[in-house]
Amino acid sequence: MRSPFHIAVGLVLATVVIIVVGGSLYSDVSVALGNRAQIALATRQAHQHTNLIAWSEAPATGTATATPLPTRPRAVFTKMAPILIPTATPLPSPTPQPVYQPVRDAVELNGFYHQWQTWNNCGPATLSMNLSYYGNSLTQADIGGVLRQDPDDKNVSPEELVAYARNQGYQAQLRVNGDANLMRIFLSNGIPVIIETWLEEHPNDGMGHYRMLTGYNDAEQRWTGYDSYVSTNLIGGGKPYQGIAMPYDETEQLWKVFDHTYVLVYPADKIALVQAILGNTIDEHVMWITALQEAQAAVNESPNDPYLWFNLGSDLVTLGDYKNAAVAYDRAGEIGLPWRMLWYQFGPLQAYYETGEYQQVINLVDATLKNTNSVEELYYWKGRALAALGDQANARPALQRAIQLKRDYTAAAEALAALGG
Repeated sequence: MRSPFHIAVGLVLATVVIIVVGGSLYSDVSVALGNRAQIALATRQAHQHTNLIAWSEAPATGTATATPLPTRPRAVFTKMAPILIPTATPLPSPTPQPVYQPVRDAVELNGFYHQWQTWNNCGPATLSMNLSYYGNSLTQADIGGVLRQDPDDKNVSPEELVAYARNQGYQAQLRVNGDANLMRIFLSNGIPVIIETWLEEHPNDGMGHYRMLTGYNDAEQRWTGYDSYVSTNLIGGGKPYQGIAMPYDETEQLWKVFDHTYVLVYPADKIALVQAILGNTIDEHVMWITALQEAQAAVNESPNDPYLWFNLGSDLVTLGDYKNAAVAYDRAGEIGLPWRMLWYQFGPLQAYYETGEYQQVINLVDATLKNTNSVEELYYWKGRALAALGDQANARPALQRAIQLKRDYTAAAEALAALGG
């Protein structure tokens, strides 16, 4: 888990909230987000969770229609007032940093060994390609054998990629809130970047997917990406492999689904260079506060974009504000999200768990498990929720399944031990 950082001041919304509960209509032109979260919580509990958030359910076979919106009464949001952000603790005066190279008009890094992925292995395959740039010969099979302990594992998290790279002696960071200009800076300074994106080759059949940015061309408005799965838009015909062309606008929309998450892997001799490029956001607290500010601005600008609300929820979860995160996730689910969303991102489960909505956690997990049974985090959160409800008999096998899927799942082992199992 990413370590939470608690904001010391309240987060306030100036907005209209309209909720129907048992036939009554409530409205308030200026209501605190925490109050709204309490109202939303009461509303969900009053309906005993008989309706699941629709984005956890797969469409019927052969259909490609949009997932229906949930029928539970929900808050209606307009715009948010500025979040009051505490002043970050000043960082120590840095030692003189090297001046990094400015952004160029076009960059193409080379020296990578491309691999086409095996089943569900885009994470290990992409990390293998990244490491090959630094002369490392580890294959996707080597990496996948460690990170995918079940052959049908659907998700290797960015945290797992970072931990593996560090165990190989590299510097590695998991970052959020990336942007195109920052990616250009890294590439202009010889550092490739793994980004976590959505991939949707067929309507309503999207999934999470890693790609590695190895170059860009501003004149052509496209990135160069090493992709272990996609074989369209091959640069130079693909022989030899030189990457795929990824249009800027399209990549932005796909990257947005994962809060602009990116992974940096680099040798120790580039530590000072990376620090210089990241500036004060090298500090994770600063990074997450900045992400929260920009997420708020984004939902104000585009209040009907479910991914922006989801990202806001994820930022709030990481900063320890679970009530407000639950409301943001509610809004994202109301607008509509892909049915595979909970294969890869588990912030909603943590937010609902931490706000005592244990049955909602179970409902979301059960709906998601109709389409996959090999995501260990789902079983972990279901086990935690069942245990919180006093159902140890069913909590124990859920946690055991999580450990079966990932043998070194420390959090699941600790939760199981707490049950005496």
